[in-house]
Amino acid sequence: MEKRDYYEVLQVSRDADGNTIKKSYRKLAVQYHPDKNPDDSTAEEKFKELGEAYEVLMDDQKRAAYDRYGHRAFSQGTGASAGGGFGGDPFDIFREVFKGGGGGAGGSIFEEFFGGGGAGRAERRKRGSDLRYDLQITLEEVETGVEKELKIERLVECESCEGSGADGGRADVRTCTTCGGVGQVITSRGFFQVQQTCPDCGGGGESISNPCHQCDGEGRVDGSSRIKLKIPAGMIDSGRLRSVGHGDAGMKGGSAGDLYVVVHVKKHEIFERDESDLFCEVPLPFTLAALGGELLVPTLGGKASIKIPAGTQTNTSFRLREKGLPSLQTTRRGDLIVNVQVEVPVKLSKQQEKLLNEFAESITDKNHPVGEGFFEKAKRFFKG
Repeated sequence: MEKRDYYEVLQVSRDADGNTIKKSYRKLAVQYHPDKNPDDSTAEEKFKELGEAYEVLMDDQKRAAYDRYGHRAFSQGTGASAGGGFGGDPFDIFREVFKGGGGGAGGSIFEEFFGGGGAGRAERRKRGSDLRYDLQITLEEVETGVEKELKIERLVECESCEGSGADGGRADVRTCTTCGGVGQVITSRGFFQVQQTCPDCGGGGESISNPCHQCDGEGRVDGSSRIKLKIPAGMIDSGRLRSVGHGDAGMKGGSAGDLYVVVHVKKHEIFERDESDLFCEVPLPFTLAALGGELLVPTLGGKASIKIPAGTQTNTSFRLREKGLPSLQTTRRGDLIVNVQVEVPVKLSKQQEKLLNEFAESITDKNHPVGEGFFEKAKRFFKG
């Protein structure tokens, strides 16, 4: 079957940079991964095709050869083979066997073990570190969602050299002559050739004769930035949000890392949470428990009314539908469960004591079904 154009396979333009190619590859690789498409031979072939295209386009030398000669650049006997000037790469057989393996970013298992990967690996070395930020929000903010402005202490691009690391800016940056900008050098050891990190540029693929005095040639300095982050309604406690490109700036113009914001929900003085449901305990006057009536209870959105039946006992629960929190996974809203605790008055006046005594004398065991049942059991216990 005729091979498709690698740029078409990765759905990028011919002038796409490394980051664009990487993002497109990751998206498509997830879509066609064999684990997500079991017993689908078409998806498996597309996944292999993606790995092959990514391996070529993320290597500067291979990409240049492909742009000039197309797929002929990698056929046996072609003088323009990306493996070198001897008509073919001796490692191609290994790459075909292990392609799409443990590299995780489209490289082969063989390259991961033996230090290959060309410009893709050099770029990963220059990438800035990911950062973590712990953020506290209230339960009320969980209900509505909220936008927060965060101040992040991070390494930022050096303005003096525009992130290049060179005192004269990008114009003073030269391609490393030792490795040709690949960041790797190849040494022969008998039959095998081994790729190693370039000793002159440290894998960056570039050389700087006059380092920037502000950043000492690193291309980044200590700084801070402010970002706005939207917290979705229904956010879970200890949930994590990712803000792409807001981690540390990369070295010498490398891509920035990501910022991971871990959201912590403050403990509420009234409500407890179980996923999207809320729970609270509300005191219930004993007269209302005995006579029944309406009881006002709090919700995150204000007040709500519960109808209390006459004779309600303590620890009776009432469910208020959709008075809880929104859910991240579904459109359904949680419930509010109200647990009532019958409250007995204290510090009675003489008149109140007299009235309660008269009330107590007027009732029978039939008015206390729970107590009546308990004491009947207790009598049988003591007789036994």
